[in-house]
Amino acid sequence: MSHPSLAARTAVVTGAASGMGAATARLLAASGARVALLARRTERLDSLAEEIAAAGGQALAVTADVTDQASVDAAAKAVHDAYGPVDLVVNNAGVMLPNPLADGRIDEWTRMVDTNLTGALRIVRAFGSDLTAAAAEGRTADLVNVSSIASHVVFPDYAVYGATKAALTQLSAALRSEFGPRDVRVSAIEPGLTDTELAGHIDNPVLREQLGGMFDAIPALAAEDVADLIAYTVSRPRHVNLRHLVVLPTRQA
Repeated sequence: MSHPSLAARTAVVTGAASGMGAATARLLAASGARVALLARRTERLDSLAEEIAAAGGQALAVTADVTDQASVDAAAKAVHDAYGPVDLVVNNAGVMLPNPLADGRIDEWTRMVDTNLTGALRIVRAFGSDLTAAAAEGRTADLVNVSSIASHVVFPDYAVYGATKAALTQLSAALRSEFGPRDVRVSAIEPGLTDTELAGHIDNPVLREQLGGMFDAIPALAAEDVADLIAYTVSRPRHVNLRHLVVLPTRQA
């Protein structure tokens, strides 16, 4: 469902090449927002931007890697050059690489921390002043961080992933104390089992099969379900901040 109140907004969505990011970008654009699409996969972004344009929306494809500060700086410049300041940021880029902690996979730990936490911080650094300026002008301003139920539900072998998502949820709460008094809303969205490409990153065949079994047993959320929640959250009156939302498939405990 589109949200007409978003028609005047200028948004940045990270991790926009697939899954929840792509679905969120589509819905925001369908609601009339101008959307900057940030992700690493240029061809995917170009295809999505063309799809949005064909549907009558506005989208800008910006190749960016949130783990690379220079890349984020260049992306922010590209967004500002094309659209000016933004008033809606969806920090969605993330990676899930489960393995037993005893395996000592520092490569995976580093990638998850750099993407899921530090990457989100880089995006806040790049666009935070846009949000506070928009709010100071009396406009609605939103920062949405896409976390996970793994931030508070323990899954064996997902310790580092869960820790990064717990940090992101905690960061969201802390940022509310800084941004809220300046009229910028901060929201943490924590989806449960959702059908995205995250499972494809898993290199452990046992854990990959285990996750596949969950999808067989539980009708999962679609990326569009999470996008709908994000669009609803940012379309509320500007004095209303839905600060922490958990969304689960009905059959997931």
